[in-house]
Amino acid sequence: MTDDRPLTQRHAIYTEEDEALRQQIVRFCREEIEPHGEAWEEAGTFPRELYEKAGRAGLLGISFPEELGGSGGDLRHYCLVREELSRTGFAGVRVGLMVHGIGLPPVIRHAPQPLKEMVAPEVLSGRKLICLAISEPNAGSDVANIITTATRDGADYIVNGEKAFISNGVRADYYTTAVRTGGPGRGGLSILLIPRDTPGLTQTPLKKIGWWTSDTAIVHFDNCRVPAAHIVGEENRGFMAIMHNFNLERLGIAASMLGSTRCLFAETRAYVAERQAYGQALREHQVVRHKLVDMSTSIQAMEAMLDNAIWKVLNGDPAVSDISRIKAFFAHEHERCAADAVQLHGGAGMIRGIKVERIFRESKILSIGGGSTEVMKDLVARQEGI
Repeated sequence: MTDDRPLTQRHAIYTEEDEALRQQIVRFCREEIEPHGEAWEEAGTFPRELYEKAGRAGLLGISFPEELGGSGGDLRHYCLVREELSRTGFAGVRVGLMVHGIGLPPVIRHAPQPLKEMVAPEVLSGRKLICLAISEPNAGSDVANIITTATRDGADYIVNGEKAFISNGVRADYYTTAVRTGGPGRGGLSILLIPRDTPGLTQTPLKKIGWWTSDTAIVHFDNCRVPAAHIVGEENRGFMAIMHNFNLERLGIAASMLGSTRCLFAETRAYVAERQAYGQALREHQVVRHKLVDMSTSIQAMEAMLDNAIWKVLNGDPAVSDISRIKAFFAHEHERCAADAVQLHGGAGMIRGIKVERIFRESKILSIGGGSTEVMKDLVARQEGI
């Protein structure tokens, strides 16, 4: 069956050890997320202790270096944990639990060793939370136009500005923040790690169409004094680090869309096998079977594209065009599959508490977050000279 094949039957990049890791993630989801996911959705949050449970299980540390408290692994495993968490149908939990996957990598790659050692073990254990603060009210994918400033003042930077749509922006203990330390454009950008308790840092929670269990906020910086030792990488050299991080984020989002599409397929296939219409199960109608085939075809196409991009990156190809194309294509297929799943559920697909309803409602977020579909297509056009 399309949604149950072992990884070793999916692509040559995967091993028996990878399949064992997948089963470990599945068990965690089954025991720690699925029994509570619906209640957490309605509550609009999940317990902070889930981070420490995920830390003890090694999930937070997947793809991070062991010497800094991680579990080891590479891009395959980074994507795998996001795919399986999204397969539960509770994507808001996945987002809230795994935001460190985009907030921590710039610190791991570019921060001074003392900063890495201060932050990484605490985050990967689940004791502290980190988020990524890039987008602003007037600068999302257009990173070069960020206007939040960081002005040097002796041994500190003074930060002023505002970040928007920041996942875990309320809960985070650390903010990996894009700031302007130099002139206009991409050449004046830097990254600062800003602690939550910095005077002048405040958050305004935002209510969203979906991902209710993942908090989202506007983060305000009002004359925040941040030690210059908290700079991540070189001053005015942050743009490329941000772009590299975007590619990682986009692959993670793609893996999440694949997992979510698997959930849509499994839920819909089960429903149409039981639901009776005109004296027979819905699945006995040709038009219903064709929609299921379309969904399973999307899953296989998404698998192949994702695994090929992962293989390229692991072999030294940045695969910028592939990743941008994947992000756009997956968003389109995921939205279509979500709409078909709701259609095949009929009235039941409109009721809160049904997984396909929640996934349908949340599907639009995925064509915007991490770079909109339109921006992704333009990146492909520029990379390939189209």
